[in-house]
Parts: sequence; structure tokens; C-alpha cells
Amino acid sequence: MKLATIRRDSRENNTVAVRIDGDSATDLGFPSVDALLKAGALDAARTLDGPQFPTEHLDFAPVVTNPGKIICVGVNYRPHIKEMGREIASHPTLFMKFSEALVGSGDPLIKPFESEMFDFEGELGVVIGQKVRRAKGPAATAAIAGFTICMDGSVRDWQNHTGQWVAGKAWEGSTPVGPVLVDRDSFERHARLTTRLDGEVMQNGFVDDVVFGPEAIIEYVSTFVTLNPGDLILTGTPGGVGHARKPPVYLQPGQTLEIEIDGIGVLSNVVTEG
Repeated sequence: MKLATIRRDSRENNTVAVRIDGDSATDLGFPSVDALLKAGALDAARTLDGPQFPTEHLDFAPVVTNPGKIICVGVNYRPHIKEMGREIASHPTLFMKFSEALVGSGDPLIKPFESEMFDFEGELGVVIGQKVRRAKGPAATAAIAGFTICMDGSVRDWQNHTGQWVAGKAWEGSTPVGPVLVDRDSFERHARLTTRLDGEVMQNGFVDDVVFGPEAIIEYVSTFVTLNPGDLILTGTPGGVGHARKPPVYLQPGQTLEIEIDGIGVLSNVVTEG
């Protein structure tokens, strides 16, 4: 099952959650996927009926529009750990974003005026489907509603101002999420992630080539804080980021960034300065 949050017109808050079946999208009667999850309606979404319309030219909002928490994992893929000159960590390296950072597939990706070091990181996103605290084993798996595509926009100079990364990771409009959520049981965990910049492949890896997988991250995070429906976890990025290249490659206005994950689709955004 594939779910999405779409805009029905240009008004920012006029969004609806839809189920996508081939070329048809069904309005599920909720304002967003996160609202649907908070209502406990994930299973019901498989059969809910409503107004239908073609998927062509859908205006995608972020899959989750107002997550209570956006938790990100850094240096989690082995190739990325190597290219950044770091050691494998004993625990997940965490940082946070805010909902203002999120944009949808097709929305402008905002490069800050204040930086010339705006980098790309294609990532698998995990959306929480049920409230969980101190999850272990099957409970961590059961907490996953599904998977989506994320781009962790990284403002590298601001990221390196101090030992804490949030200033470089939480810029408004820097983190596209979508276009769809694929439910947990429909997603193949050994999926390829490919990042393309103006058609050139920059990242090419598998989403299970990680030190800490989704369940391990959920177990760790839920030990110290309750995870709630609609919360979003970014699980890290494969090798090939712009900052590690020689010479470095940073995002510039007018460029098109595409991140594709097998079984989910393509997250596509054009860089705009702002």
C-alpha cells in the first residue's frame, strides 16, 4: 500500500491523505498521512473508499506534515563512515530537525543565502505508526507504519560551527520527504538508493548497508523518549555525499536533485536560493 499527503489547491493547509492505486488516488478523509496514523486508521486505509482522481500532476506535500519529532541518524552507512573519516560508533549518532524543514516532492529545495556549502544526503525515512516506549524486538518492528524517501539537506559550514550539528541540519525548506509512504510489509529492505544531481549519479547503495537498522534505532530512541504516530526517523546516508568529494560538490540554484529508492519511487526537487 502506498499513501501520500497531497495539496488539493494552492492553500497551504488544504491537504488530504490519499491511497495510491496505480493511476488513481483515493481521498481517505484525513488531512494528512500523519493525521491518519494518529487516528489509528492505517489498516483501515487499505479499504477506505472516497473521491478518486488521477495521479497525474499530483501536488505532493511532505508525507507527514507535522511530526512531533524528526530524529536523524548520522554516519550510519559504512561507506559514508569511511568517506567522512570516522569510526563506527557504538551507539546511534542522533540529531534533530523541526517540521519547518520539511517540503514535498516537487517543492523548491531551499539553499540558504548564508551558505555556499549546501550538501545532499539521500536517506530512507521511517514513519512511526503506533505509540511505543522502550521497544524491544517485535515491538520495534510493529511500531513502523512504513518507509519513505528523505533528503537530509546539510549546510556544512553551519554544521561545523560547533560539535553539535543542529544549526546545519534544521534549515527551513531543506528536507524533502516523499513522495509516498510504503507500508512496512510491502517494502523490501534490501532496496537500492540512488541520488542523482542533474541526472548524474552521486550516491548508489543499499538501504540495509547500515550499522543501525530501523528497529535498532527505534529501540535506542524509544528508551529515552516515547515515539508517537507520525514521528519521522531519517536513517542515514550512503557514500557519495558532495562534501566528501574532491573537489567538493555542493547544491546550486537551478539544479535538480532526485533520490530514488526501489519500491518507493523518486523524490525530486529543484534547488532554489532563499
